[in-house]
Formats: sequence, structure tokens, C-alpha cells
Amino acid sequence: MNILLSIPYPAWLKPEIITGLPIRWYSLMYIIAFAVAYYLYYRQIKERKFPMSEDNLYGMFCAGIFGLLFGARIFHAFVYSGSYYLKQPWLIFWPFQNGKFTGLQGLSYHGGALGGLLAVIIYAKVKKFNFRELGDMFSAAIPLGYTFGRLGNFTNAELYGRVTTSPLGMVFPNATPLPASEGWVQEVAAQTGIEITGAYVNLPRHPSQLYEMIFEGIVLWAIIWFFRNRKPFKGFLIGLYFFGYGFFRFIIEYFREPDSNMGYPIDFAKSGLPTALSHPLLSFSTGQILCFLMMIFGVIWTIYCSKLPDKEPLSYYKEKQPRIKIKNEENIERNKRRKKRKKLRRG
Repeated sequence: MNILLSIPYPAWLKPEIITGLPIRWYSLMYIIAFAVAYYLYYRQIKERKFPMSEDNLYGMFCAGIFGLLFGARIFHAFVYSGSYYLKQPWLIFWPFQNGKFTGLQGLSYHGGALGGLLAVIIYAKVKKFNFRELGDMFSAAIPLGYTFGRLGNFTNAELYGRVTTSPLGMVFPNATPLPASEGWVQEVAAQTGIEITGAYVNLPRHPSQLYEMIFEGIVLWAIIWFFRNRKPFKGFLIGLYFFGYGFFRFIIEYFREPDSNMGYPIDFAKSGLPTALSHPLLSFSTGQILCFLMMIFGVIWTIYCSKLPDKEPLSYYKEKQPRIKIKNEENIERNKRRKKRKKLRRG
């Protein structure tokens, strides 16, 4: 009897919250993500007394969410889906497949980050807010919300990682079965206690969604949240976010299997091994290339913001107090009258 040396995917976890109803865990996780980010942003406004009304906050978030979803979907359709959507672009935002509601499956983080960034820049320009201030508060709010997005990927049993013999490996029900005739497949199956009963076998894989949830979400959020009131200049947290996310994602990409239709666009060390098993150190996936560009942008942005003339951050904004101003003016006038009376008495 073989002893299973991996973690079975929870059998009770299905993409739908209630079987038969078009309500999916993935969609619910995104709603929770937006709610968490909104709360953290709202909290920063209150603790800093930032001059933004709730209506402006709501409008900005709506613009940011629209830009995020639009950019994420467009980027995924034209970068990761090959020519499928080039031939039928009207299906990019069509939430049905084969007569069933599936939602917008396939969202690119990098496209979402770009779309959300542009939307907030435009909103800040129209409403005459300082973009660096808005962006810093967004940077301190987004990562924790992003945690739930990756949890949504886990509930969909998608974006799983490479095959592994590690005790952390998990058998995902939707993972691509591998040919049992391959020697390396038989070896991994023997090491992990997987019994081969047919021509194909499903092997344990890295739960890379959970790795990303922890490092790109919780850890990155904790770092940026710590610096939210300690930043040396305006815009610092934006640079920290782009560099930090790019760094963590770049490393975790080594545990993920690249898209089958893309492989490694930059491959300096071809190993000859299948991408499901091996990711050579000098082979870089599309995600890693985009993350490297994110890190470069984070560094350049940080240097740029550090040299701007109005770089000094404000931890707290003083509230307008017209009544106090009037009282101060009255006190000044009263003191002037007292001085005049004293002069007259002495004269």
C-alpha cells in the first residue's frame, strides 16, 4: 500500500459556492479584496485627515476598479491567450461559455496594475489631487486585498505550480495529466506515493497560488503598511510596491509552470526537461520578464520622486478651522485696543 506523500486538494471545494448557481468563490474573493482595500484606504484618510470626501473616495475606487478589470482582461486576452481573441475580440468581455455563466475567467495582474494605475492618474488629474499621495495610500491598501484574489485562484484550482516531490505538493483536480510512460513521471509518482493506474497520471504540484497569497499579499502589505507613516518622501510607497511585488513574484515564478503556449521567451540554459518539472535558473517566463520591468520602474520612480521639489510627506493634514481663525483675529484687535488705552493713560 502506497503512502501518499502530498496534500490532497480539498474534495469539498468547488468553484461554485452553491452547486447549480452562478455564484463562484472566485468572484466573491474579488468582492472581498475590493472591500478590504477600500477599508484600508479609508482608514488612512481618517488617520491622516486627508482632504478627500467619501464621494471622491468612492468615485476614485470605481474608476480604479474599472481600469483594473479592463486592463487585466485586455492584457490577458492579447498577451496570454494567443490568437484566440484576435479572431473574435467580441468574446473578451463575454461571461458565458457553452451556454454557462463562467464570469471573466483569465485576468492578468500586470494588465490590471497598468489599467488601475492609469485610471487613478486620470482621476487625480481631473479632481486635482496629488497623484503621489493617492498612489502611496493605494500601495498600502492593495496587497492585503490581493491576498483574496490569489485565494480565489486556489478555489478555482488554477494557476498551480510545477510538479514537485516536496511534502507541500498538492494534487489539483484540474491539473494537466502527464503521460505515465515518461521515466521522470514514474519516478515522481514513486517518490510521492501516487499509484499509476492508466496511461496518464496527475502528480502533486506546488500550490503557487498560496505562495503568492503569502508573499505578494500578506508579507508585502505588512512591509508597506509599516512604512505608510514613515515614508521619506511622497511617492515612496508606490516605488516600494512595484519593486516589492516584482521581486516576490519573480522568485515565485520559479515554482510556477509557464503557459504551455508561451514557455520561456528568454532561455539562456535549455535543460531539455519538461516545463512541468523544471524551471532552469537562467530561463525566464513572461511573468518574470514583466516583473523585472516592474522592479526597474519601481527603482526609477523612487529616484524620480526623491528629487522633486515638493517631496516632503505630510503625516497629518490640518483641518480648516475658520472659527478659530476669527477668534485669533479678534484677540489681536483686542490686544491692540488695550495697548492704545495704556498709552493714553501714560500720556
